[in-house]
Parts: sequence; C-alpha cells; structure tokens
Amino acid sequence: MLITFIGGGNMATALISGLVNPPRAHLKIRVCDPNAPARKHLEKTFGVPTFTDAVAATEEANVIVLAVKPQSMPVVLASLKGQVRPDQLVLSIAAGITISSICDELGETHPVIRSMPNTPALIGHGITGIVAGLHCSAMQCEQAEEILSAAGEVVWLEEESLMDAVTAISGTGPAYFFLLTEALAAAARELGLPADIADRLASITCFGAGAMVASSPGEAEELRRRVTSPGGTTQAAMVVMQDGRFRELVLRAAEAARDRSRELALK
Repeated sequence: MLITFIGGGNMATALISGLVNPPRAHLKIRVCDPNAPARKHLEKTFGVPTFTDAVAATEEANVIVLAVKPQSMPVVLASLKGQVRPDQLVLSIAAGITISSICDELGETHPVIRSMPNTPALIGHGITGIVAGLHCSAMQCEQAEEILSAAGEVVWLEEESLMDAVTAISGTGPAYFFLLTEALAAAARELGLPADIADRLASITCFGAGAMVASSPGEAEELRRRVTSPGGTTQAAMVVMQDGRFRELVLRAAEAARDRSRELALK
C-alpha cells in the first residue's frame, strides 16, 4: 500500500512515525509539503521521499492523506481536482472539513473518510474518531484504520454529524486536561509548595490518574468512589466541586466546542 501524505505537520509526522516504527514491509510512504525544512526533516528522520507537487506525489498512491490545516484545504483540493483516480481513498485528518465538501471538488462518488485525531497521537497515545463516506469499500476502511491506529486507538462512527461531538471531547479534551493540571499546580503553589514540586505533583498525579482510567474504560466513577473516603479529604474537595457545578461547567465547555466545530464546518 502506497500512502501519500499531503502536508508534513505534527499530526502527519506522528502517523508516519507510527507507521515506520516498526517497519512494515507492505507500506510505502510519500510526503508532499511546500515547506523545505519540513521535507528535509522527514527525509532525514524517516527516509521517506518528499515532493513539492501534489499531483506527482499522489499519482500511484492507494491512499491520499489530507494532513493540512483547514484553511489550506480549498487550495489543496483545487490542485487535486480531476487528478485523483476513483479508486484512490482520500483520508482527511483536517478538523471541520466535511466529506461532502471534499466530494464537491473530487467527485460525488469518490471514496472519502473523515477523521478527528487528537494531540496525544504525537506520543503514540491518541484516539481518533473516524467516519466513512458512502462509497468506501471494506478494504479502504481497513486501510484507514491501519494508518490512524499507528498513533493510538480508533473509534468508528455511524453518523458524520457526531464528529462535532468527537471534536468537543477528544479533539479539544486534551486542553481541558492541561487546564486541570495547570490549575492543580497553581493551587499547590498557593498552598505553599515550591513551584518545581507543585508542577511535578500536579503533572505526575494527572498522568497516573489518566493511566488508571485509560486501563479501565467506563470505570471513572468507580475509581473516583474508591478514592473518596466518607468524611475524608477527597470528599471535602468533591463537595466544593459539586457546589461549584463542575460537571455542568464541563458540559457547557464541550457544548461550546461542539457548536464552534459546527460553525467552522459551514465556512
């Protein structure tokens, strides 16, 4: 399988890294990027051939991965219009770009898969929401899953409209987690702990808690219950969070992110 990445940014680099480590004999990778330093880095780091011309780079590809910023997508699609074969899968990892907007340029029956990876993919611990267009074959779905799972887990959606919710939870979610870590560290400093110790306590605590819940999907409530002893310190903290409507605040934040994702998709 020959995969051509259009764009060599962080997410493309994360996927390429996962695909070449360990090496997979059945895969060949190309990258098209106008940025010379990015091309040089990819060539040196992964030994992949790079191009400046999208048409030349995609000529023999089985899968074309659109790994560009949303605002760059119109230019990229315009360059590929009339040049992409009907049997070439187009896999988009660009936020907010709908399947229909891609098909408007490449053809109504073109096989297109839309995905929403998140930033932990950069360290191989991402999770990606993915939805297939009507004209994708089972083999093409398998190809997309192999590519995306190189940087973490993959979850399939039945409806593309749910991609906005995925954006609000896993796409934007790392920022929520970072904010919690930041707030914990700030609270630690307010309680008198030295800054370096405060930062370390907050970051490693969040890392460890995240690892625990990742190893027990769906059991966050039970894990919280186990650490919340009646009348103890954790319960005192939970009461404050409950009084402050912490859950409602998180829901409102997720709804705002979802709504903004919808707005961007319409532009």
